[in-house]
Amino acid sequence: MFEKLNTPEELFSYKLGAALKMENTVLDMLGNLESEAQSDKLKQQFRHHAGETREQIANLEQAFEKLGQQPDDSPCPAIEGIDKEGKANIKKADDSVVDAVILSGAAETEHHEIAVYEGLITHAEALGQQDVVSLLRENLEQEQHTLDEVRSATRELAGVPA
Repeated sequence: MFEKLNTPEELFSYKLGAALKMENTVLDMLGNLESEAQSDKLKQQFRHHAGETREQIANLEQAFEKLGQQPDDSPCPAIEGIDKEGKANIKKADDSVVDAVILSGAAETEHHEIAVYEGLITHAEALGQQDVVSLLRENLEQEQHTLDEVRSATRELAGVPA
């Protein structure tokens, strides 16, 4: 794409591409987590979130379309690190605590995604891209809802009252 980011528009496009890479990576992660999860309820939550993630990918592709650009997969090393750490922690964990390990990683992932969308929304607003802001807000709201579900599942698993 760009060798050096010289304008706010180039920076935004680059970050939007990184968000697309992030969501595609998360989609892969969800499939792996579903197979690792011990609880049927957690497996179901991952299947549901995979559907939402596909919608988020479509929203990001639409954002590129509205900008008149081809979707670009910029690197997203942060999400790759979260994925790598999660896989290593799952390997270390006894089956009795795997779901707790998975939920911890899911919370980290959701926090990262929320931060990414908040930054993208700010940039899109500054660039006057209201159509793109709407798509990004949809994704942000889904991520915030998912984080609430992860928190609730974590509390339930830990035996902490709601």
